[in-house]
Amino acid sequence: MSLNERECSKKDTLPARTIMIQGTASDVGKSLITAALCRVFTNDGWRTAPFKSQNMSLNSYVTWEGKEIGRAQGMQADACGILATTDMNPILLKPTGEMSSQVVVHGEPLRDYDASEYRENYLPAAGGIVREALQRLRETHDIVVLEGAGSPAEINLKDRDIVNMRMAEWADAPVILAADIDRGGVFASIVGTLELLEPEERDRIGGFIINKFRGDVSLLQPGLDWLEARTGKPVIGVLPFMPGLELEDEDSLSLSKQHAYEQIDAANEMRELDIAVIRLPRISNFTDMDPLRFEKDVRLRYIEHAEQWGYPDAVILPGSKNTIEDMIWLKETGLAACVQKHAAGGGAVVGICGGYEMLGTRLYDPLHVESMVNETDGLGLFPFEVRFAAKKRTVRVAGTGQLNKRSSPARIEGYEIHMGEVIWHHDKTSIHVHRPFQVKEQRLGTDLNATSSLTPEGASSQDGKQWGTFIHGILHNDNFRRLWLNRLREAKGLSSLPADLRFHERREAAFDRLAEHASRYLNMPLIYGMLGQSKEGKP
Repeated sequence: MSLNERECSKKDTLPARTIMIQGTASDVGKSLITAALCRVFTNDGWRTAPFKSQNMSLNSYVTWEGKEIGRAQGMQADACGILATTDMNPILLKPTGEMSSQVVVHGEPLRDYDASEYRENYLPAAGGIVREALQRLRETHDIVVLEGAGSPAEINLKDRDIVNMRMAEWADAPVILAADIDRGGVFASIVGTLELLEPEERDRIGGFIINKFRGDVSLLQPGLDWLEARTGKPVIGVLPFMPGLELEDEDSLSLSKQHAYEQIDAANEMRELDIAVIRLPRISNFTDMDPLRFEKDVRLRYIEHAEQWGYPDAVILPGSKNTIEDMIWLKETGLAACVQKHAAGGGAVVGICGGYEMLGTRLYDPLHVESMVNETDGLGLFPFEVRFAAKKRTVRVAGTGQLNKRSSPARIEGYEIHMGEVIWHHDKTSIHVHRPFQVKEQRLGTDLNATSSLTPEGASSQDGKQWGTFIHGILHNDNFRRLWLNRLREAKGLSSLPADLRFHERREAAFDRLAEHASRYLNMPLIYGMLGQSKEGKP
């Protein structure tokens, strides 16, 4: 059947089949398992899309329409080889404090809610929003892979659930329950979760995936046999732990474990460039630093205390969901003084988004957009102030980057997500600032070769050692990243290295590696059976 014939016949067929990945807890690997199935189904010829009705994360993604969704769903859309839309994550919660979050609906900020107000006043209406989004996906795809959140056994949350078992019911989706054996107690977590579900919810679960296994699976077999006998449900597969998988994590919960593994690597200690990232309490879009993990000359480490400072070749201040309060924390920990001393001595400092805002002289939030604190001093590296506005800027951009006027420009692209507006001081200090990026908004069909509409963005010192930008993903640009790293190498008397890390290509290879891993260790015929289809029945 041709593509046109398939599109015409689709109008007369049922909506897409659905399957859902839920977990016994947070951080058990739901997002990556979902991505793996997305890639497997796509490779098998099915038009596949991801879906998560409600996501809570500070690691976000900007669609081509300039809308904000959870980064995990953007990554999963990439695994499917399709453009991400807000229908894949219609509700995004971005924590602003211990008990409050900014609620983003179909990519646009609605307002901040505290937990109880959101639960009582907004969740009843949210069900309709997520059902409509899922329905649109089902009308244009063959399979939709749903991802749950946390655990379906959170008894105190079940009466307002829109993301686990109630979502599975709305989608008429069979559920695969994933559990993390690496944290221990895997059999208790699976059986305990089942015990806390209603009978009709237990009936919806078609089997289990045990994730992050290390060791000889034959030693686990008696436990697997007991679990299947105890529950009457199959173990769909035991997924071995995959080290060094070059795909983004859902949120900063994974940072500690990820970098604990890297610190064990002796080769990591011997790398020539030491780059320290300040792990802000409200760090956002930490995946900006991911490519540095795979540069062969970079030792990447995260620091939270002045005692961890050491002798970095460069320091990165990442994004923040609450820039003012993270700036205050920076001063209280002594890290602000470390950054200022480092910069004054000619050290390299980079600020991205919230980190860029901190590089100015002062931060103002009179509308309490991000914080209840009205204002605070910045680090004073650049002559500008930042004021937080009510409207968020979410856009993809593309253009060129040139850290100083003598260096050659490199093509760049990325995305902006911020509510801060930079206001420059027009005095003699501003003549010492270089605007390193020339960019324009990037939409589908944008002519990236046209330069007439480029506008300046960001700031850098005349020598390019200190710089900042609102552009997330700036270090995902291979040639630009290597130009910057080679400047750090030159400062240490080291020879330059070629830009031989192609991060996008490695990421695509990681999707294929993940799909191959899933196909090898999961019972895919059983999963296709849960969908009511066979692999051979592909279009």
